[in-house]
Amino acid sequence: MVFLTAQLFPRSRGPDEFWRKRQIFKLAAHYIGRKRNCYSIAIRNVHRALLNSTIGRQLKKDDMKELWETRIEAASNEHGINLRTLIEGLTRCNILLNRKSLATLAVWEPRTFKSLSGIAHAKVNIGDITKIANKPMPERVLTKGLVDD
Repeated sequence: MVFLTAQLFPRSRGPDEFWRKRQIFKLAAHYIGRKRNCYSIAIRNVHRALLNSTIGRQLKKDDMKELWETRIEAASNEHGINLRTLIEGLTRCNILLNRKSLATLAVWEPRTFKSLSGIAHAKVNIGDITKIANKPMPERVLTKGLVDD
């Protein structure tokens, strides 16, 4: 677009504004009433919705981390070791599994998790952190995955 005078430059509202508004209206298409049709109201509601979705994604990650911690804690308590001791023992054995993997093993592979907790418990008893592992390793623990039909 060619501007012959400087006065016409700030008044030009070309295709950029059209497409910017169109994008906002697309995001507001499922709203009802003026929130959908009026740009000044639609942009406020779209910005609020985008902000809430950003916050929601972080909250979802936090919820999943808390769920993994709870699952690992419950499974490790079944085997006589607490979560911090389990992770410390596995780290000292150079078994570097993240919490998601440990939680998956605790739910779907209880025998594998039992062997991992046994390894961690043995490493803790050998090392200096025996104060943390005050409970002895149980002889037989029955869980859903260990019961044979």
